[in-house]
Amino acid sequence: MLENTLAIILAGGAGSRLHPLTDDRAKPAIPFGGKYRIIDFTLANCLHSGIRRVLVLTQYKSHSLQKHLRDGWSIFNPELGEYITPVPPQMRVDGAWYTGTANAIYQNLYMIERSEADWVLILSGDHIYRIDYAEMIKTHIQRKAAVTIACMEVALDEANAFGVMEVDSDSRIVGFEEKPEQPIASADNAERALVSMGIYVFSRQLLMDEMRRDHDKPASRHDFGGDILPSLVASGKAFAYRFGGERGRVSPDRYWRDVGTIDDYYEANMSLLDPLPPLDLYQKDWTIRTYEGQTPPARTVPGESGNEGVFVNSIISGGAVIAGGGVNHSILFSGVRVGDEAIVEDAILFNDVVVGDGAQVKHCIVDKGVLIPAGESIGVDRQRDRERFEVSEKGIIVIAKNYSFD
Repeated sequence: MLENTLAIILAGGAGSRLHPLTDDRAKPAIPFGGKYRIIDFTLANCLHSGIRRVLVLTQYKSHSLQKHLRDGWSIFNPELGEYITPVPPQMRVDGAWYTGTANAIYQNLYMIERSEADWVLILSGDHIYRIDYAEMIKTHIQRKAAVTIACMEVALDEANAFGVMEVDSDSRIVGFEEKPEQPIASADNAERALVSMGIYVFSRQLLMDEMRRDHDKPASRHDFGGDILPSLVASGKAFAYRFGGERGRVSPDRYWRDVGTIDDYYEANMSLLDPLPPLDLYQKDWTIRTYEGQTPPARTVPGESGNEGVFVNSIISGGAVIAGGGVNHSILFSGVRVGDEAIVEDAILFNDVVVGDGAQVKHCIVDKGVLIPAGESIGVDRQRDRERFEVSEKGIIVIAKNYSFD
């Protein structure tokens, strides 16, 4: 079964609402949780599910993502037909960039056909979750479905951001609407709706037929949720697969996040610092793989003032040094240095950020390579912060990669 499955990860999104974190990288390549990239979670699901043939469709500012795939995910044996291969737009058809999720698949039909897979698993590269795809594929085959869609329940007032479905007692999808203004409540709970997670299983031939049919429709937006799925639901052969059940090999935590905005991203990271975090990075039966450079251990050392470097309830990655400063409720990626008497609180610092002596850094995200001068204050004077930096709706300050304070 799994040896006859091809996984395709859609990873070309610009993630414009995550500006400026996406100014130089695609959304799936954004760092997360102190050492990972967002796409690592989808790739880890493939790895643990036993899927060994993976195409990653890239497009927007893909260099960082492709470098990460090369350095951290060159783990399969091509001599055994295994691979994780980044695929930028080839312009083999239409001579255009990808214009929608379905169009991205259509432009790579030749690779799907060449794979000789029986089933195709279509995934998004910018969601954070754990799931055993093998169990979903097995269920798809047993039902003889045209398409199987992974789904979950969300609050009814949040459902208009998703594709909302209705299902019968056999999990057959009998209604589907993409981002409806007034979502329909789940049959099980009037305050929640059943929504698509953007995870699909198709038979290879049916997928190819649907992609060609959609391409020939002048009015199509070439989008799975808006164009492909509604017609398959009408055929009566679309089924739902509920996320977070007891099936499969992964311990269910029912955690799924689309970190689509700065506030979503910040809160998802900060939740990892909860006493019982909703996403357990230490879960031994479904570890998250990533690229990890050869760094020395993280450490604290006394500063020239004689103060000890300290950190409280924080994630500190390899190569980070707290030299007489204090770090509280924060996430420090590799190579971060916090100077003497500096204070870092409720912050996320990407690789190689330097916080100068006596600086205060609070309620912010600082991208790679930023040198915060000695005595600087961030997150203290809100008006001054807004004049210099991007500030989210909930007041999170974002300092762009390599920002200069000069």
